[in-house]
Amino acid sequence: MTLSEDALARGIPRDPAALPGAAPRPAETWLRIVQVHDRITRRVDSALHLQHDLSLTGFEALRRIAESPGGRASMGEVAEAVGLSRPGVTSTVGRLVADGLVLRERGDTDRRVLHARLTPAGRTRVAEAARTHDELVAHLLTRLGDDAAVVTDALARVSAAARSRP
Repeated sequence: MTLSEDALARGIPRDPAALPGAAPRPAETWLRIVQVHDRITRRVDSALHLQHDLSLTGFEALRRIAESPGGRASMGEVAEAVGLSRPGVTSTVGRLVADGLVLRERGDTDRRVLHARLTPAGRTRVAEAARTHDELVAHLLTRLGDDAAVVTDALARVSAAARSRP
């Protein structure tokens, strides 16, 4: 029996790329990205609902508004930052308004532009929820170990490539 026949008999493939994790196919990489996003999103959304009565989308909208100059952001800015459509951001901000966390205001110079501004209750809620969000995400991402910088850089490059149009 030759060395390669012996290796095959023991279940070692001829092609090292066939080893799990050695050279993943694009479909496998895509599946992992989707799974990680879905699982982390559901876990964080559940924690935010349970601890702060806030959806992940609502939290992300509040955080974007809180981080905007003057604590005020246009609906377009919120939609872009959170990845929502115009109707989606209108619905999300509407819930935040109903909960007393956000106020809607017309633009100073262009009355057609609608802005969202945090209320004091909104500032408090987003600060409390940010701790929960950030601690849970950090905990889950510790599984990346020493690969965190490499994974982050690689995903940033893929994101930039996906953003640009051919």
